[in-house]
Amino acid sequence: MKSNRFQGRLCLSDRIALVITMVLVGVGLFSSFARATETTNRVVAIGGSITETVYALGEQDQLVARDTTSIYPPEAMDLPDVGYIRQLSPEGVLSVGPNLIVSEAGAGPAEAVALLREASIPFIEASRTYTREGVVDKILLVGEAMGVPEKAKKLADQVDADLRKVETEVAKLKTEPRRVLFILSTQGGRIMASGTGTSANAIIAMAGGQNAVTEFEGYKPVTAEAIAATRPDVILMMDRGGNHSTTNAELSAMPALQTTPAVQNEAIVRMNGLLLLGFGPRIAEAVQTLHQAIYGDT
Repeated sequence: MKSNRFQGRLCLSDRIALVITMVLVGVGLFSSFARATETTNRVVAIGGSITETVYALGEQDQLVARDTTSIYPPEAMDLPDVGYIRQLSPEGVLSVGPNLIVSEAGAGPAEAVALLREASIPFIEASRTYTREGVVDKILLVGEAMGVPEKAKKLADQVDADLRKVETEVAKLKTEPRRVLFILSTQGGRIMASGTGTSANAIIAMAGGQNAVTEFEGYKPVTAEAIAATRPDVILMMDRGGNHSTTNAELSAMPALQTTPAVQNEAIVRMNGLLLLGFGPRIAEAVQTLHQAIYGDT
């Protein structure tokens, strides 16, 4: 108990000193390994799309840890988990002895990221851009950071070509865009939906749909009256599985959704969250899968 109270009183400078000490210890622990593989990075990947990109580049041997959102490919789960991207512990990240950290935008908390930067370990952060160009730039950034720019260029070109092909097919759609309501959660009976400026908003548009909620930015709770006014044709959710998933029956029983065309027509679509919202190397698959789910064979 005393050690916990003492840790809670550490000021920023004390924590920086502690982190630097951990880095030095880590260097000592891994010095023999480093001498044997001088050209190999010890990379911590923060963010599911970053880890996925590393594997797509075939550079997974450079990884020493990943964050909780990095669940694809399945073998990534064998790596040590340093925590959730927005709740990182600098001590946990540094305990694996990295010499490079590559992260999606939005890592936090801010104090933890500041401490990691103070540790003099390169901290490379991808920008948050939900476009084809943004995905390409992310791949090139990861490849450059890991010392394989040629492999990254090849992967980026392939992803770009695949997505352009899907975009061409989506553009052939002759029906009116269907209104899609993305529901992030229904915890406590309150519907948290996506407005504009989100990855959900972007993927819906890329798949040829129209976001049903445009009155606000980000993810916010939505009233029953507001949802009724949006009249969504399709409800889109992440496929969480297990006890965290809201069933179709539970959704249909919610007063806010009962009268919507989506519920009445049983147009409820679920997709893997990382595939749907990750904007990683599988972006073409995500757009094609969502387009098919929204429009079928039309």
